[in-house]
Amino acid sequence: MHPTDPTDHRQTPRVLSIAGTDPTGGAGIQADLKSIAANGGYGMAVVTALVAQNTMGVRSVHIPPVEFLTEQLDSVSDDVEIDAVKIGMLANSTIIEAVADWLRRQRPPVVVLDPVMVATSGDRLLDERAVDAIRNLVRHADLVTPNIPELAVLADEPAVSRWDDVLEQAHRVSATYGVTVLAKGGHLADGSASDALVDAGGRLSGGRDLFEFPGERIETTNTHGTGCSLSSALATLRPQAPGWEHAVDRAKRWLTESITHGAALRVGHGNGPISHFAGLWAGQDGAWS
Repeated sequence: MHPTDPTDHRQTPRVLSIAGTDPTGGAGIQADLKSIAANGGYGMAVVTALVAQNTMGVRSVHIPPVEFLTEQLDSVSDDVEIDAVKIGMLANSTIIEAVADWLRRQRPPVVVLDPVMVATSGDRLLDERAVDAIRNLVRHADLVTPNIPELAVLADEPAVSRWDDVLEQAHRVSATYGVTVLAKGGHLADGSASDALVDAGGRLSGGRDLFEFPGERIETTNTHGTGCSLSSALATLRPQAPGWEHAVDRAKRWLTESITHGAALRVGHGNGPISHFAGLWAGQDGAWS
């Protein structure tokens, strides 16, 4: 079996994050590297944008030349066998197309795309040309993890507010792009936090097109970087798991634990980060006594 076959359950998958930065450590590649390590992977990172941000918001974004992005990507893939890739913030169409070209050339066995397109406020983060480029990039992904507003952008439809409508929209996106969709219910107003894997091609275990994962919303302000953290955890867990549903189940349990303990970090005055290593640290209690 080829060492990068996603069904060859690697003990330590080599996972590359392609994303922007967060100097406070709660989101972007900093969160990705923590998530990868917390879930048993070896993390690597290629920077798409340098972001001056904290728990209260973004101040400015610096985008290095696209040639430097390509050099970073090639530097990793020329030397390291990559088991999975997580893609996050891609600031413009030029960056998106460069990443798509690299994916065409390298064909990594697992690609998870977190399509960062809509801010929590509801504001679009990308212009229309970049949105079109993201839609094309989805075709290179194995799993896409949009929030509800981003799912609507991918579908080129209005955002929906009922869970059944979310699932139908995810099914249409899956059918259009040939990708598995992780539909997330965290933006719904009913207080639930259910997620669902949707694959119109029936590529989930047992030929199914839907796996639902019930969940309850945790009352906390420590939600900064949850999308980054979840998608990078999934990229790490899929090479270790027999299927996406197993990876999602484990990732959700880890994320719930990490969100629950986030406030104990006491980081920032805004929406604080999650505690990526809460489970590990809990096991070390009393180690120095």
